[in-house]
Amino acid sequence: MESLNYKYVAAEMRYDGMDKNLFAVMPPMGWNSYDYYDTSVTEEQVKANADYMAKHLKQYGWEYIVVDIEWYSYDAGSQRDRYQYIPFWDVAMDEYSRLLPCEQRFPSAAGGKGFAPLAQYVHDLGLKFGIHIMRGIPRNAVHAHAKILHSTHTANEIAQPNNICEWNPDMYGIDPAAEGAQEYYDSLLALYAQWGVDFIKCDDICRMDMPTAKEEIRMLSEAIEKCGRPIVLSLSPGPAKIEEAWYYETHANMWRITDDLWDDWKLLKNMFWRCEMWQDHVRQGCFPDCDMLPVGTLGGGFGNGEWQTRFTKDEQKTLMTLWCMFRSPLMIGAELTKMDDWTLSLLTNEELLTLMGEHCRGKQLRRTETEAVWINVNSENNDTHVALFDLGDEEQTMTVSLEELEADKTYTLHELWDKTDAQITGNEVKAAVPAHGVKVYKIK
Repeated sequence: MESLNYKYVAAEMRYDGMDKNLFAVMPPMGWNSYDYYDTSVTEEQVKANADYMAKHLKQYGWEYIVVDIEWYSYDAGSQRDRYQYIPFWDVAMDEYSRLLPCEQRFPSAAGGKGFAPLAQYVHDLGLKFGIHIMRGIPRNAVHAHAKILHSTHTANEIAQPNNICEWNPDMYGIDPAAEGAQEYYDSLLALYAQWGVDFIKCDDICRMDMPTAKEEIRMLSEAIEKCGRPIVLSLSPGPAKIEEAWYYETHANMWRITDDLWDDWKLLKNMFWRCEMWQDHVRQGCFPDCDMLPVGTLGGGFGNGEWQTRFTKDEQKTLMTLWCMFRSPLMIGAELTKMDDWTLSLLTNEELLTLMGEHCRGKQLRRTETEAVWINVNSENNDTHVALFDLGDEEQTMTVSLEELEADKTYTLHELWDKTDAQITGNEVKAAVPAHGVKVYKIK
């Protein structure tokens, strides 16, 4: 099996303008706090999930621990019956307009240490550490006319008060032409590099529906180049604009091709169309992002109690298979410490995860309302996998002819989920596929 070493090629090197594609060789794989904790995750909860990943998932290629939205906000989640994001509330911030972890939830940040102690904890487990940020500059900094590091200008001079996120009240967009604007982003990334951040998920930026979002992507990218540390840049929310594919590939490592994906079959089925649209833009260092994996135990921080994923087991296999055939980044949304054995097996299918390899490429062969067929070929060893997806509501027998197979040769089909083998002669693959389910075969 191809080695599942998903670590940076250049993790210990200074970045210094290095091609960003040299360190995000594989689609990133990890855990993100949002689908379970919403805005309220704490340091101890992050550590518990990191401990679980190190013990149970790291050996399969999972390595990122990402703290999602509002880690800087006081009392986050305390008014969930009224707000997801409490408007105009107190935030932790330094004198240079840069948000800091709220010590209520991240006590190791005390004394100006920021996320450095938590990042070190994650690194000591052999994992990587990531954070979520919002596009722009904090409103609190703008209203206070706060300073910007290495600039004579202040926050109010670079902000655009009419350029605001539609769903989160924390930030103003930045005027890219303003003096001090690039210095602000440079100072952010310098701080994150000092903390030991390996991954940034920037929100309110990917779909470019705000007037400066496109330019702010470039500014973030430039700041990463200057910061002296290889940092993966992930853009949210989607859907990304296919006409801007070159721009995303130039400035980012990941970009969301959908809005938030939850455990709803209609949303999952729609991803076949989105993956078809983006399949030619998957390459080393550049990964269209299908969003997180809403499997396992979800939603404990959303105010309505936790729930088990509403996806059936067949739908979860479809989810994992499509993401791997397409080579999307994989980010688990579940509370890891509540993982059951079946979900763990779903996420640690070594044969399936090989499809994420550096030399693999996925392609959709056909798609209708009731079925889809994907192929994934490894250009280095010519390993070929084919996946038959039943998008309909009843079991059906599916057939696909593969031109590259010799018509008079006998092949073995090895199914990656149930581990069974079957023989075929010729180039026709045929299988009974359960409703909303998948059969995925390695052809030997």
